[in-house]
Amino acid sequence: MIFERKINYYETDRMGVVHHSNYIRFMEEARCKWLEDIGMPFEVLEENGITIPVLGVSCEYKNHVTFGDTIIIDLTVKEYNSVRMTVEYNITDKKTGKVVLIGKTKHCFTNRELRPISLKKYNPDFNFKFQSLLEN
Repeated sequence: MIFERKINYYETDRMGVVHHSNYIRFMEEARCKWLEDIGMPFEVLEENGITIPVLGVSCEYKNHVTFGDTIIIDLTVKEYNSVRMTVEYNITDKKTGKVVLIGKTKHCFTNRELRPISLKKYNPDFNFKFQSLLEN
């Protein structure tokens, strides 16, 4: 999934570059958009008693972007086993094509009480959807 986003002034630091902490937000925005695009926005998941907390985040910063630049976030689900999921992100500067960041988030699926669940058992339809995305 490709997600495009323009950098806002408030996301930069005193040096005029995007503050490193904002990239985690950018990855989350891309993930939320991806869930919408596949027909499973957070609202639908939560209506079905499912949450997807973040277990870990890793980022490798390669280049910087500044106010007014546009980034392209290429999101890929790398691992999925009905209980856990790993999403990878490749963020590039639209104008230069340079890699800005390579990132990864790890997630698990939980019920409303934040207890881990297996989508295979809890919601087979959702499991099928995630599994088919991994296979494509």
